[in-house]
Amino acid sequence: MNVSIWNATSKTILFVLFACIGTSLVSSCTEDDEYTVGVWYRRSALDGPARTEAASFVINNEGYICCGYKGGSSPTKLRDLWKYTPVEGGNGYWTQCADMPTEAGYRSAAVGFAVNGKGYVSTGIDIDSRPLADTWEYNPDSDSWTQKDDFIKEARYGALGFALGNYGYLGTGYDTSNWYKDFYKFDPNAASGSQWTVVTGFGGDKRQYGTAFVINNKAYFGFGTNNGSYPDDFWSFDGSTFTRLRDIADTNTDEDYDDDYAIVRSGAVAFVIDSKGYVTTGTTGSLKSDYWVYDPDTDLWSGDSDDGYTPFALLNSGSQGSSRSGATAFTLNNRGFVVAGASGSYRLDDMYELSPYENRED
Repeated sequence: MNVSIWNATSKTILFVLFACIGTSLVSSCTEDDEYTVGVWYRRSALDGPARTEAASFVINNEGYICCGYKGGSSPTKLRDLWKYTPVEGGNGYWTQCADMPTEAGYRSAAVGFAVNGKGYVSTGIDIDSRPLADTWEYNPDSDSWTQKDDFIKEARYGALGFALGNYGYLGTGYDTSNWYKDFYKFDPNAASGSQWTVVTGFGGDKRQYGTAFVINNKAYFGFGTNNGSYPDDFWSFDGSTFTRLRDIADTNTDEDYDDDYAIVRSGAVAFVIDSKGYVTTGTTGSLKSDYWVYDPDTDLWSGDSDDGYTPFALLNSGSQGSSRSGATAFTLNNRGFVVAGASGSYRLDDMYELSPYENRED
């Protein structure tokens, strides 16, 4: 049996056994019962307009979603900011915060991250399809925005962003004609004119609309698209060194972890639960509804509905939210949330939370 991914039959037997143990005092269980891993719960929909390609950051275990593309009447993009406060075991609630300043304009496909209790939004693309390089700081205590140094290299959108310790990081992206693979560090406490510095050592592919998550102050990233192809390299970064990890595609039959992986995609989202990374949604020309779990201790992935994992937004009731790309995700109090995105030409405002240790009865 493959060490990284069990086959569906073995998983079904284990799920049945697990469910029987948990319910043996009150009910019986038969071999015909089938279960999948994970239960998706629908949570409070975004109070603001439906959107895709929004920026996000987390401060004090509250999730913020900013800007994005809404389509429809002009302006087709947004500069609003909304805060989601989770409630244990149920729906949370949304609060509207201060819009980004008028001079910041409307944008989508920007990068968001939080450092030392403040949120940051940088780069993106405006309503006239011009890539952006400006950077803005949000202070939740005063509910106000302050402009910081512009990003020091080519304006771009669809970049990767994350925070490690006291710094933010931004890299890769696209400027309407060129893909990038460079990375830069942002120090919000540095003097004006020196807040961005180059970070060297990344040897991976160029890309836009990649996906990143942070576990124990180490970033893990990959995915995205590059000129119509889907990069399969996957990396970690600890603030000083980039390390290439196992590829996220079945490209090397000599490796024992390869088992028809189908993780490559663009516009996916990620969150972290119990020090494992969860990646879901996205597109490879068709929209994705699977989710995959990454274990940094073993550098292995497991997932996909064929291996017993409940597809994205498939509820216990049997109803399912739309597959999508360009969504936004939060990790709040060790809980994973996915909100908004696009399904075809439709922008979405619904929100879902994954409970990964519950079994969904088929």
